Amino acid sequence: MREDERVDLWQRVREGYEIPDLNNELVRRWEQYYATRPEYMQRITARGGRYLFHIVEEIERRNLPVDLALLPFIESAFNPEAESRARASGMWQFMPATGREYELEQNLFRDDRRSVLDSTRAALDYLQRLHRMFGDWHLALAAYNWGQGNVQRALANNRRAGLPATYEAMRMPDETRNYVPKLQAVKNLVARPQAFALTLPPLGNHPHFVGVAIERDIDVALAAKLAGLPLVDFKALNPQMNKPVILAAGTPVVLLPYDNANRFLAEIASHQGPMASWTAWVAPRTVKTAEAAQLVGMPEADLREVNRIPERMVVQAGSTLLVSRPAHAQNDVAEQVADDARMMLSPEVRARQQVLQPARQQAGQIVLKAGRRGDSVVAVARRYGLTATQVAQWNGVAHDARFKAGQRIVVMKTTAPKAALRPAAKPVGKAMSKTPAQARQQAPAKAPARNRAQPPR
Repeated sequence: MREDERVDLWQRVREGYEIPDLNNELVRRWEQYYATRPEYMQRITARGGRYLFHIVEEIERRNLPVDLALLPFIESAFNPEAESRARASGMWQFMPATGREYELEQNLFRDDRRSVLDSTRAALDYLQRLHRMFGDWHLALAAYNWGQGNVQRALANNRRAGLPATYEAMRMPDETRNYVPKLQAVKNLVARPQAFALTLPPLGNHPHFVGVAIERDIDVALAAKLAGLPLVDFKALNPQMNKPVILAAGTPVVLLPYDNANRFLAEIASHQGPMASWTAWVAPRTVKTAEAAQLVGMPEADLREVNRIPERMVVQAGSTLLVSRPAHAQNDVAEQVADDARMMLSPEVRARQQVLQPARQQAGQIVLKAGRRGDSVVAVARRYGLTATQVAQWNGVAHDARFKAGQRIVVMKTTAPKAALRPAAKPVGKAMSKTPAQARQQAPAKAPARNRAQPPR
């Protein structure tokens, strides 16, 4: 028996602290904030207990500081389904672009930013990279929150000004200024809960879940039923599913508590009848939803609802839709579809515009480009004495939409005022992908969990 198997999981976390302590007024404020909310602390630590053993195991396998296992506390309150207003998602709060950079698949059927296993692997990869870059855990954490480029520039500014190139000496946004102090406060509360009049839920130093192989497509609800788990508990361990079906080609393993895993294997072996009532359908050509519904044998209203297709939209060729699976179907969804499933829609008016284009040219069509700051549909309509609805229909956009800089605009009129004709904007170099933190800094402050704490005043 290993020595760490003789202590509970909280003690194992405490003994693995390696990140240098931060001791300042912000730490004291956050200690007070959390200590005066015992119910919140109890709820978050209990939820984190599902995932903490796996995170600690992965961190120790990489010889990283175990302090990092508490980072999801301040990122998402250990909620793997957390979604911020800036579109960061999952327990570790990955933005879409950064998630793709770290091989977190995001498609119609799943979002691996929410996967317990995949997101933890990606977050530790990212944190290791940042630590190699800065050689300091406080700076690496700041970069995880704010973005590596921002931290590099802040440090360069300090060096030019003759100031220390350290976390505490940097100029940074309030969110980043509070980021490491919040983690330090949580570390202190876990290290000495009695000193803050808190009680941590007991956590055994053993795995909470095990991976179980999925060999056939199966409905999420049926998988939970066969495992003897409430649906909410099944989703807590498998939150990456976007649809009510698990595709074996894309998600070959589900996570289940040990006892439930044994029950699942026994139940699925004796299960009679189909396991999946849903499957994937790839549109062979661009079709209206009514035609798509007819092709797959579903009521149009049901097809729209399950795929969240708005009114007056057409399904583009190559799009993947979730459809009812015929009872006689034998084949599961292929790996290529499971991994690359995308739904692409366009307004019906745009499809009609392609047919009517020659007639409009003869009637007098003006093609111009939006200015460097872009133009709104309303502004273009006002400039030509038209209605916003007309301009929107001719360009296949909403009446309250805004054209991007340099975007092509179609106006059906014989002449145009000189002021309306604008040169195309010069091409701008492609921006670098933003880290989760950079996008959170530019977007409204994220609120990934219901109880995400705000900096105390």
